Amino acid sequence: MGRFLAFFLVFVTISGFAQDDIENTSISAIVVNAQTDVRMESVHVVNLNQVSGTITNERGEFSITAAVNDTLYLSFLGFKPQKIRVTNDMFKFEDTKIALTELAYALEEVIVRPYQLTGYLEIDIKNLPINNAYQYSISGLSVAYEGGNKNPSAVTKVLGAILNPADLLRNLFGKKPAQMRKLRQMKEDEEIRNLLASKFDREILTEFLQLEKIDIQDILNNCNYSKSFIVTANDLQILDAISTCYEEYKVLNRK
Repeated sequence: MGRFLAFFLVFVTISGFAQDDIENTSISAIVVNAQTDVRMESVHVVNLNQVSGTITNERGEFSITAAVNDTLYLSFLGFKPQKIRVTNDMFKFEDTKIALTELAYALEEVIVRPYQLTGYLEIDIKNLPINNAYQYSISGLSVAYEGGNKNPSAVTKVLGAILNPADLLRNLFGKKPAQMRKLRQMKEDEEIRNLLASKFDREILTEFLQLEKIDIQDILNNCNYSKSFIVTANDLQILDAISTCYEEYKVLNRK
């Protein structure tokens, strides 16, 4: 009886380790075009649960750390983003195929309105739009970009907002502590940073942080970032701006 019990305990322990290995290892799969079955290169793949990312190689293959029930988010320009729930079968079979469906985009009409210049410097200067934005830097990058107002009034606005119980920042930041904690993880992951630096659609940010695009705009507006920055910045710059705003919110909120 004692030998049987010892054998049983060893078996359970080994099984437990094996299960942990299945749940905490990398999986491999292939991404293809749903219409043509052609393998797709440079598809962005992120694990929304573990805050990690990668891209497919020239054969459409990718490998990423994941656990059972994690959610993978795949995106590629011109294709519908796809969410995939990780299953045990994905660890057992390396030839799993994930198909992305192509989208049809219609270009909107763009009207260009040139400045009406008179040739008189004093008059033309008054008619030109004023850019109140300041240069903003990302840690680890040598190039600065246009960001929010860095003068003392910006801090005053944030402080005044936090003291208001109904303020949007409190509603968004205070109700999503888990998602906000992902901000630092996203900034520290080199693959995620590289991925976000090439994107402008805010899709991955909304998935990671569980926010709507309008929420991101409202956060940056309340943190005194200019409209031009909110519209033109890439996703990495937006991530850095939200992270800075959140850190200031936490400091001021404690006070």
